[in-house]
Amino acid sequence: MQTRLEQIGIALNTILTKEVVRFTRIWSQTLIPPAITMTLYFIIFGKLIGSQINMISGYTYMQYIVPGLVMMSMMTNAYANTASSFFGAKFSRSIEEIMVAPVPNYAIMLGFMFGGTLRGLVVGFLIILISLFFTHLTIQHLGVVIFMAVLSTMLFSLAGLINGIFAKKFDDVSFIPTFVLTPLTYLGGVFYSIKQLPPVWQKLSVFNPILEMVDTFRYGMLGISDVNIYFGMGLVSALFILMLVWSLYLLKKGVGLRT
Repeated sequence: MQTRLEQIGIALNTILTKEVVRFTRIWSQTLIPPAITMTLYFIIFGKLIGSQINMISGYTYMQYIVPGLVMMSMMTNAYANTASSFFGAKFSRSIEEIMVAPVPNYAIMLGFMFGGTLRGLVVGFLIILISLFFTHLTIQHLGVVIFMAVLSTMLFSLAGLINGIFAKKFDDVSFIPTFVLTPLTYLGGVFYSIKQLPPVWQKLSVFNPILEMVDTFRYGMLGISDVNIYFGMGLVSALFILMLVWSLYLLKKGVGLRT
């Protein structure tokens, strides 16, 4: 006889395997597009425009934008994977089979979250490999890099899960990434140092959580940062806990799942 813990482990592994198979099976849609997009960023911003920009904190412009582009690709892909996958399960009504099964809500949540996390990390690794064709990189603080990469992708996976829970149509899945995440990302120090901004905008920028994530990740790779990295790590941890609790609450209440 299987113990309850073993049953939960099997359920979690099944959901996670489904998520991984899903994005690897359609790799031409999930892995290749972000790789091509980031390559164009490296060519246009790094080579063409970057050659006209002075060094930033001792690094070329190409080296400076790599951490931001890696983090941006990881966040957006982790979010998109979970949001589209969960809404797809709702649309096909297959999520109902999972909800009525003797599987705890936290196992369902973790299965989707880890699936999005893995896609985000795989894409991030691909972008780092591609960046090596354009510039030289040395990671200064590996622990910070791993911490921010894993925690940020888990955070955005949960955010995508919540988006998928509330979404009622396919347009709802793309609304938040298009009108909220994209502006915050481009204003989050991916392509510039906030020290180059006027004082007022520097103060306003610190309220952008994506800036904290990008700059703390940049510190891990390059050893430079415009923000307090401990505050950045603390903020990401707090947001992760918030999203974790919120997603569990929504699954328990059956929001968007039960009528």
